[in-house]
Amino acid sequence: MTQQGVRWSADQVLALAPDAASRKAGSKLGAAGPWSEAGSSDEGTVWGLCKGSGSKPYQTVVDIADAAGPAYKCSCPSRKFPCKHALGLLLLWAGEDGAVPSGQVPDWAEQWIEGRRQRAEQKRTAGASPSSSGSGDPEAAHRRAERRAERITAGATELEQRLADLLRGGLASAEQAGYGLWEETAARMVDAQAPGLAARVRELGAVPSSGPGWPVRLLEECALLHLLDQGWLHREQLPDGLAATVRSRIGLSGTADGPPLRDRWLVLAQYDTADARLTTRRIWLHGTDSDRTALLLSYGAAGRAPELALPVGLALDAEVSAYPGAGQLRAALGEQFAPPAPAVTRPPGVTTSQAATRYGDALREDPWLDSVPVTLDRVVPVPDGDSWQLADADEDAALPLTTAARTRPGLWRLVALSGGAPVKVFGECGHRGFTPLTAWPEGAGEAVQLC
Repeated sequence: MTQQGVRWSADQVLALAPDAASRKAGSKLGAAGPWSEAGSSDEGTVWGLCKGSGSKPYQTVVDIADAAGPAYKCSCPSRKFPCKHALGLLLLWAGEDGAVPSGQVPDWAEQWIEGRRQRAEQKRTAGASPSSSGSGDPEAAHRRAERRAERITAGATELEQRLADLLRGGLASAEQAGYGLWEETAARMVDAQAPGLAARVRELGAVPSSGPGWPVRLLEECALLHLLDQGWLHREQLPDGLAATVRSRIGLSGTADGPPLRDRWLVLAQYDTADARLTTRRIWLHGTDSDRTALLLSYGAAGRAPELALPVGLALDAEVSAYPGAGQLRAALGEQFAPPAPAVTRPPGVTTSQAATRYGDALREDPWLDSVPVTLDRVVPVPDGDSWQLADADEDAALPLTTAARTRPGLWRLVALSGGAPVKVFGECGHRGFTPLTAWPEGAGEAVQLC
């Protein structure tokens, strides 16, 4: 199916925006007024000239057929990707038929497209070359890995002692010590090259005085951290899958060495989380033939959106390769065989009781798992005192929404979409509740992004 045969929705385009300001500015440019010489090709290229504040219009081009999601080029000085001009051009293309007619790609756009695709092909060929696989000096790499493992072991041993001191002195001492103690301990884990341990220690520091029942939550988190420490210190005795999960949770990056799985992958959700150093993008995929769910992770420096972008509601004919680890869903996107196109199918759903059971089963393989991806079938959002829950329309059961979900605007989009009727909802189900990310109305209708 060619790009002229399908059109994205406005929501799918705006899902690419790096922030709310870009979304608002791009929406204003989604009309024909500021654009001239706009066009598109069957190969997945959209281009146009946008009138700006300068004497020359901005040259904007988007490669929709890029295997890692849409790629953008604009002559404006913005450092955001995509910029407001690229968003406006895509909104114009996604709107009325004829607003962006089919045509011949202009030279300035063709040069950029050809250069990108040549570099991508060279990179793919180089990656497949035996001479490029390997680190240059395997023996040196092995020695570096051993030194890092020794540092992590020393850090885990020190952390075990600190946890023992905390429990010996009583949990009340954690409230008196303040956050500084935890930050200092986290810094020690960073020095030990164990970023996963450092992140969990920082989470511990936020538990004391966090509301009623905090000592119980602190004890639970200390137990999970102790379990991870012990898993690392006795990793040689673990099954291979669980040992790989422990290494991943400690912060050792693996490689997506699983066999490539080709499928038609539905893009179920995409959302970003950010801290002072890094922006992390999570994209959930569902394979229509394999019934597999996969998680794509990509990263951007603080203040910059990651490059990988796959709008919700699209489907990809592509390969993905899994990362190692028992129960791990992370994968890497491989070769893409056709441009993304709007999906005509939906993922199968389960009941709320089955979703809770699925999370419990997953904990056996990964005790540190916060949540699992689940699609709920025929649920209704209903208030529950000061909270909200998703009630099963066909059985007497419900899942509470997480605190984060209750404070997002997406909750009201979900309520409006439902209107009291059952809807299909994809999200993350864990011990804190359910976080809805995408929803579909009963019967026909496009996916509605909630995050």
